[in-house]
Amino acid sequence: MILLIYLIVGAVAGLLAGLFGIGGGMIIVPALVIAFEAQSVDPAVLTHLAVGTSLATIVFTSISSIRTHHSKGGVVWPTFKHIAVGIVLGSALGVVTASQISGAALQKIIGCFALFAAAQMAFQLSPKPSRALPGRFGLGVAGTFIGWASAIFGIGGGTLSVPFLTWCNVQVRQAVGTAAAIGFPIAVIAAVTNVVVGWGQTGLPDWTTGYIYWPAFFGIVVTSVFFAQQGAKLAHKLPPLVLKRCFAVLLVIVGTRFILA
Repeated sequence: MILLIYLIVGAVAGLLAGLFGIGGGMIIVPALVIAFEAQSVDPAVLTHLAVGTSLATIVFTSISSIRTHHSKGGVVWPTFKHIAVGIVLGSALGVVTASQISGAALQKIIGCFALFAAAQMAFQLSPKPSRALPGRFGLGVAGTFIGWASAIFGIGGGTLSVPFLTWCNVQVRQAVGTAAAIGFPIAVIAAVTNVVVGWGQTGLPDWTTGYIYWPAFFGIVVTSVFFAQQGAKLAHKLPPLVLKRCFAVLLVIVGTRFILA
C-alpha cells in the first residue's frame, strides 16, 4: 500500500512539474511527511528525510521535463548558465541551513511557504515584466537565493524562478522551461548535500543514505518521469488557470495542516 502511494505521488508530482515548472516538490514533501508518519519514522528526522528524498527525485523529474521543454525551444540556456553558478552555492547552503532547524519548525516554515505558493498560483501574483535580465553577477545572486530557499523547502525552484524570470521580461513559456532546467542543479547539489549532512544521523529508518529514503525515491521516480513529459506537453497546449487554482486549494490544506501540526 505504501509503495502504491509513492507511485501515485510520483505521477501527480511529475505532471505538475512539467505543467507548471515547479519540480513537484510542493506535492512530494507533504506526501512523504504523511507517509513517513504512517511508518512511524522518528519525528526528529522525518521532515528532513522528506525534503532530502524529494530533492533526489527531482533530479530525474527535471531531466524528463527539460528534454521536452528544450525540444519546444522553451529553455533560455545562456540565462540558465549564469543562474546555475549561484544555484550551486545556494543549494548547499540551504541544506546546511535546514539541518540546523528542528523537524517541527521546518514543517511550519514549509507550511507558510505552501500558503505563499497557493496565493501566488490562485491569484496569479507574478510581478509585471518591468525590467531586463541582470548581468552575470545579478543572475548569480538570484540563483544563490533561489537555490538556498529551494533546498530548504525541498522544491525545484520554479515557484521562485518563474516569477523572477517573468519579471525580467522572459516570456512565460520560456520562463517555465528555464525554471525546469534550473531545478536540475538545485536537486543534484541539494541531494548530495543531504546525503553528507544526514550521514550517521540517529533515528533514520532502514534503506536510507543520509536524508534520502530509497523505497520512496524509486517508487516516485518510476511514475514521475513519464508524467513530467506529459505535463510539459500540456503546458504548451492548455490554459492552466483552473488547474492552478485547484492546486492552490490543495496547498492551502497542506500549509494549514503543517502550521497547526
